[in-house]
Amino acid sequence: MKKPQERVIIVGVETEENTKNFLESMEELKSLTNTANGEVVFSLTQKRKQVDRQTLIGKGKLEELAQFADAYEAELIIFNHELSPRQSQLINEAVGLAVIDRVQLILDIFAMRARSKEGKLQVELAQLNYLLPRLVGQGKSMSRLGGGIGTRGPGETKLETDRRHIRNKITVIKRELKEVAAHRERNRQKRQQADVFQIGLIGYTNAGKSTILNLLTNVETYARDQLFATLDPLTKKWRLPEGLEVTLTDTVGFIQDLPTQLIDAFHSTLEESQGMNLLLHVVDASAENRIQQEMTVSKLIEELSLGNVPILTVYNKADQIDGNQFTPTLFPNVLTSAKNQEGKEKLIKAIRLQLMELMEPYTIEIPSSQGQELNEIKRQTFVFSEEYIEALDVYALKGFALKNSRWLYKTSEMPELDEWE
Repeated sequence: MKKPQERVIIVGVETEENTKNFLESMEELKSLTNTANGEVVFSLTQKRKQVDRQTLIGKGKLEELAQFADAYEAELIIFNHELSPRQSQLINEAVGLAVIDRVQLILDIFAMRARSKEGKLQVELAQLNYLLPRLVGQGKSMSRLGGGIGTRGPGETKLETDRRHIRNKITVIKRELKEVAAHRERNRQKRQQADVFQIGLIGYTNAGKSTILNLLTNVETYARDQLFATLDPLTKKWRLPEGLEVTLTDTVGFIQDLPTQLIDAFHSTLEESQGMNLLLHVVDASAENRIQQEMTVSKLIEELSLGNVPILTVYNKADQIDGNQFTPTLFPNVLTSAKNQEGKEKLIKAIRLQLMELMEPYTIEIPSSQGQELNEIKRQTFVFSEEYIEALDVYALKGFALKNSRWLYKTSEMPELDEWE
C-alpha cells in the first residue's frame, strides 16, 4: 500500500544574487518534493536584499509561516536554501514543525533511489556528514519516528547517538568506499585494456538519459518522469549495426546547486565519466530553462575535470517541440527523440560520426580461413567497409580503431566521412 503524501510548505527568498533563476529554482524544489512523495500545499516567497542571518525570512515572515502551517495543516517545511544548524533550530522552534532544506531533501531522494552497496554507502556518508553538526536542537524534527521526508537513510536511532559513534561510522564507511572504488578502478582499467570504446551518458536530471540507454541497448532500466530516477551508475554493452561493441554508462543526473556533500560523496561514481572515450550530454530540448540546465551541466563538467573528454550533445524530446524553431547552443549536436525509431537512427548516425573522428583509420586484409579473427575485428573496431577479394581469398577491411588497438595499421588511405552523410 502506497504511503500517503506528506503535506509540505516550501519557502524561498529571492535576493539580488539569485533573482535570475529564482522562479525556476522554486519550481524545481516543488518537483523534488513530489519526487520525495510530498505534496506542496503552499509556497511562501519573499524578496529581500539579502537573507536574514538568523531565520532567512525574518521575524514577521516567520510568524506568517507559522500561521500558514496551521491553516494548511502542513507536516513539514522545506527551505530552498541551505540552513545552518542554528537557523534550522530557530525556525523549528518558531513554527513547531519539522524543518529541512533543499540539500537534505536531495539527500533524502538519493536515499530512496540507491540500490547498489556503493550507492547506499555514499548516501549514508553524505547524510551523516551533513547531519552531524545538526544533532543539537533537532527537537521535533528528530523525534518523528516512523519517518517522512528528510528522515530516510541512516535512520533516526543512529543519528540520536553520540557524535563519537557517528564519526566512527563515517570512518568505517570511507574505508568501505575506498575498497569499492579500488574495485571499480580495476574494472575500468580492464575495459580500457580490452580496447573497448566507452561512452558515458551525462546531463541534467530527467533529460532522458535512461530512456536513451534503454533505446540503444534494449534493456529495461528505471526510466521515469522523475528527478533523480537513476542514482547508481549502470554500464551496459551496446553493439552497433556494423558489429562494434561499446559500453554505455548511465550516471546520476545533475541539478542546480547540487549539494557539495554529494559531489564529494559521489566523486568515485562520477569518476566513471573521466575514463570515457565519448560523453553524450543529454539535454531536454523542450525544457523552458534549457540554457540554464546546459550551463549547470557544463559547470559541473569542468568541476569534475571532464573538460578534456569529447562531448556530443544529444538534444532529446524533439517530439515535444517544433524542430524548425529550435536553435542549438552546444556543438557538435543531434536533435532527436528517444521515443521513436527515427530518433534512434539519427542518434546512431551522430555517434558513428563521432567514432570516426575520435578513432584512428586502418586498412587490413584477413584471410577467409581466419573467420574468428574476422569476427573479432568487427567486434573490437568500427568496420567502415568490407570487400572479399576472390583472387587472394582475403577480406579487405577499412575501418577505425582505438589508438592502442592491436588491429591498428597506419595507412594513407582514409575512408571519407561524408559517405555516411
